Amino acid sequence: MAAVDRFAFAPDDETPVFVISVAAELAGMHAQTLRQYDRLGLVTPSRTRGGGRRYSQRDVALLREVQRLSQEEGVSLSGIARILDLENQVAALRARVSELAGELDALREATGRGARVFSVSPSGDVYATRLGERPRHRGSQALVVWSPPHR
Repeated sequence: MAAVDRFAFAPDDETPVFVISVAAELAGMHAQTLRQYDRLGLVTPSRTRGGGRRYSQRDVALLREVQRLSQEEGVSLSGIARILDLENQVAALRARVSELAGELDALREATGRGARVFSVSPSGDVYATRLGERPRHRGSQALVVWSPPHR
């Protein structure tokens, strides 16, 4: 039995496992309501080869949220569609920001953690130089090293 448990199927939140009647019961609504939400594009379940709807745990949670927004908050179905669209856009933007932050961190790592070198002329003017480049003005012997704080 232990060998069977090791390979047991454990569906995640995205796995379409529920037929419409079970999903309707889990969401606390009528199956016809699920069909309407599907037609309106609020919740789009997976389809079998025969065209039957299959709902995931995520779909059921989304159905509950649609119902909550409609009944408790009084939001129209078109308003709910807009809210869901905006939430999807926010999630995509957050993922992109995270991706770009990772790329920036990798770039900083590859270039010496974002080190920048500045030189000061005898008149007090500050300018950026490349790492390893000698200052243009030879009048000063001072050297200041600044390292930005790590996030």
